[in-house]
Amino acid sequence: MRPSKGGDGRLTAALDPQDQGPQDACGVFGVWAPGEDVAKLTYYGIYALQHRGQESAGIAVSNGRQILVYKDMGLVSQVFDESTLESLRGHVAIGHCRYSTTGAPTWHNAQPTFHPTAEGSIALAHNGNLINTAELADILAARNLDAELDLHLRMPGETTNDTAIVTQLLADHPGSTVEERAVELLPQVRGAFSFVWMTEQTLYAARDPQGIRPLVLGRLERGWVVASETAALDIVGASYIREIEPGEMVMVDEAGLRSRRFADAAPKHCLFEFVYLARPDTLMNDQRMHSVRVEIGRKLAKTYPVEADLVIPVPESGVPSAIGFAEASGIPYGTGLVKNSYVGRTFIQPSQTIRQLGIRLKLNPLRDVIEGKRLVVVDDSIVRGNTQRALIRMLREAGAKEIHVRIASPPVKWPCFYGIDFATRAELVANGLSPEEIGRSIDADSLGYISLEDLVEATNVPMDNLCRACFDGEYPIPLPDTEKLGKDLLEQRASLRTDADGLAVSTTGGGAVDALSRP
Repeated sequence: MRPSKGGDGRLTAALDPQDQGPQDACGVFGVWAPGEDVAKLTYYGIYALQHRGQESAGIAVSNGRQILVYKDMGLVSQVFDESTLESLRGHVAIGHCRYSTTGAPTWHNAQPTFHPTAEGSIALAHNGNLINTAELADILAARNLDAELDLHLRMPGETTNDTAIVTQLLADHPGSTVEERAVELLPQVRGAFSFVWMTEQTLYAARDPQGIRPLVLGRLERGWVVASETAALDIVGASYIREIEPGEMVMVDEAGLRSRRFADAAPKHCLFEFVYLARPDTLMNDQRMHSVRVEIGRKLAKTYPVEADLVIPVPESGVPSAIGFAEASGIPYGTGLVKNSYVGRTFIQPSQTIRQLGIRLKLNPLRDVIEGKRLVVVDDSIVRGNTQRALIRMLREAGAKEIHVRIASPPVKWPCFYGIDFATRAELVANGLSPEEIGRSIDADSLGYISLEDLVEATNVPMDNLCRACFDGEYPIPLPDTEKLGKDLLEQRASLRTDADGLAVSTTGGGAVDALSRP
């Protein structure tokens, strides 16, 4: 079992591995700032993005002559300490916190990825998920780059993610610059990507033509910053300038900031970012996520009114929408569930006795507050329904008289191929049951989902500019035949190839030269 944040995005899968919900996309950060402590700036930047990935963390730094990469499994605060950061000196850096949607959750797949070239080296970090990994691997093979793999890369268990393929293809630029190579390569990359990469001298960032995953640009007094969310700019003291446009690549070096377009923009921003993924203090599409979620709660109250005594959120993701529901309904808002802030990602496997406690390790009801009350419980989403079922049982045991569940997203019926690791379609409870049936399944007195139209209206972004695939099955980037090709195979089929001798080799293995790592 791989430990990861789960349980409809809240309860750790280590506690309930059968109820793994929407996993966050990764977080990326980059800074070009001569004279600044770029390693520590990057540390704080990915610390601010920790919610986007908790499996591994890494930082790459260049001093102008070489790139050093340090990465390990665990949270940002577990991977880095003062002495490690002190050893990472330079003027340009990138950072990454990872949740795996492609490739196994191992050290070899931690990012940034790294690849040496005759002219220098490249380190790259990626937020998103590519859907044509096999095609890119074919390009790699056609250029005979497999011959360049060292023997230590021809070992099972090495790098198997789409990010490493892109890194190696970017590193292959004979007769051209990295910039020109990127302009040639990026139009061939399909899927969701916010790339941040670096050479010894230059910081680069690029966003896919649909802009599915977020990427923003910020300004320091003596440099520039790119990050997945504006919250990361805030924590390092950078001023928000703008979003990186879909289909845009930016470069920062001693000549300053410049921009190139590698594809026409066709915006399809991820709608689930507004519901859950992004931090509530993040600004996205000129909307503060907290304000959007409060408005979602207001719309829920108008669409699904109910007579009740108290509105409570499922912390933390349900808080803004619960506030909005209380405001619009006039029902008092209160804290009915106390969250244990220290229950998060864990590598410690629980015993069966502890596992049976389930959600109680994460949340505990305030009996004095909820006993005898008719409750409105506001949550961000329902995936399998196991978490809500356990939560409602716990609230009833604590004396709740009625429990009315309100959900701040439409029913999740389809998997995501663009960077969010939902359950498979067969496991999604809304794929087989109506809202009324789901309500009965989780033992709620009533259940109300916000409609897709109301959710889109709350974002102030046109429907046609949003990726809504997990709700309506309309995938903005054409996929392979997913009826025959399951999601796992889609992500993994390009991981391994066989050489002429029948030896299984990774086509995505990045180099480990000039890289620091823990033993």
